[in-house]
Amino acid sequence: MSQTAELPADLTPEHAPPQPAAKLSPRDRTVISVLIVSTFVVILNETTMAVALPVLLHDLAISASVGQWLTAGFLLTMSVVIPITGFLIRRVPTRTLFTTAMVLFSTGTLIAALSPNFAVLLTARVVQASGTAIMMPLLMTTVMTLVPPSRRGAVMGNLSIVISVAPAIGPTVSGLVLDLLSWRFIFWAVLPIALIALAIGLRKMSNIGEPVHTPIDIPSVLLSAFGFGGLVYGLSSIGHSAGEASVVPTWLPFVVGVGGLALFVARQLLLQRTDSPLLDLRTFRSRTFTVSIVLMGLMMSALFGTIILLPIYLQQVLLLNPLSVGLLLLPGGLLMGLLGPVVGRLYDRFGARALLLPGTVAVSLALWSTTLFTSTTPVWAVIAFHLTLSLGLAFVFTPLFTAGLGAVEPKFYSYGSAIFGTLQQLAGAAGVALLVSVYSLQAAQLKTDGVESAVAQTAGGVHLAFLVAAFISLVAIVGAFFITTPVQSDDAHGGDAHSGAAFEDESHPVH
Repeated sequence: MSQTAELPADLTPEHAPPQPAAKLSPRDRTVISVLIVSTFVVILNETTMAVALPVLLHDLAISASVGQWLTAGFLLTMSVVIPITGFLIRRVPTRTLFTTAMVLFSTGTLIAALSPNFAVLLTARVVQASGTAIMMPLLMTTVMTLVPPSRRGAVMGNLSIVISVAPAIGPTVSGLVLDLLSWRFIFWAVLPIALIALAIGLRKMSNIGEPVHTPIDIPSVLLSAFGFGGLVYGLSSIGHSAGEASVVPTWLPFVVGVGGLALFVARQLLLQRTDSPLLDLRTFRSRTFTVSIVLMGLMMSALFGTIILLPIYLQQVLLLNPLSVGLLLLPGGLLMGLLGPVVGRLYDRFGARALLLPGTVAVSLALWSTTLFTSTTPVWAVIAFHLTLSLGLAFVFTPLFTAGLGAVEPKFYSYGSAIFGTLQQLAGAAGVALLVSVYSLQAAQLKTDGVESAVAQTAGGVHLAFLVAAFISLVAIVGAFFITTPVQSDDAHGGDAHSGAAFEDESHPVH
């Protein structure tokens, strides 16, 4: 029975007397801690190549169009593997899946550090991405399974360090390493941490729930690869080529992606009749989950678009060196990390909407402030923008993940986690593709219009790209009004990652 069912009609759970928070067992705390540390390491690695690419082009004697595959290939692998993780989490024991993911990541990292040429390095990135793709959905599903609803905000706040801080400080770490050592030490620095996390996990990790032995649907796997892979490849190609000639026509990956995705969805709807889909789409029956997915896409687009655009502006307009750029972006990443646990506790007390509204407004204000950037903008103004953006995102990520996944039935947690993970890759690629394309096209137009200064061309392109991002951010503010905090009693959270349990959906939403 839900706790909210006994409340007076005019008293929502948000105004009810606080209930004592259920405590996690030592085993559960250990499992979650190991997963958080491991996931932080693998996600940190995702954005380190952005700053290292110019060095790699020189050392490996490759062109930019070839070098961008180190990032595009990583994203492609993630987009293909993540949709399968919902099935893997239900079928493979937690300890085995964790070990597989970390062995893949550690092996890929070692190969990357020793790579003699581009082909081996690209292979290493694909192996790394295979492990990375498993970790985030596994972490989120485990948290939703083990943590009582009354404490999910606090724990999800710690997860926001992984979600937002790791990719944000990736370029900073890369810049610091490259300023002192060769690009190989980016991987050598990560490898010991990954191996330590693997060793601790082998000793401390426990299995969560009982595996469900269902056969995997091969056609769904293939359609997923063509659908999500085609879309991510198309978006990444636009973002990296930005209008340059390409061997593959720009429209072709999108046709393959949209066609594959349509067939994939149709296939899943058919398999749901026998409760055997690769990725169960019944999660979208929840309005809160669906709106959370849309808002998360907008926020991840803003985050990854900014990670790419801001260094361009700082280096090519304000003429800062890579190390200075990395250090300038560090405070924002640290701010998100420090605020994560605080925001989580606020979520447990006030619910999602009370945090999402100021968070989305702060993100929008930050992006609108960039429309004032010029070639003479002081560095402190850029730092203020990045801190405000980071503050807003800190108040957005935790409520979206917690409310979105909390609004689906426990037996669908693994699928919801996989959908969130897939969306991060699609939204990140889309944000980079859109903003970089707008920037490049505007800079080219200014050159055609007679603007001779390269600095002025770049400044104009960045200005228009951030203006587009600012308009998009307004949609997120509107969407925040449609998020409600799902209500679940602590005694109903025990559905495991494989089978599910008692659950009360959004019949008593907190407004």
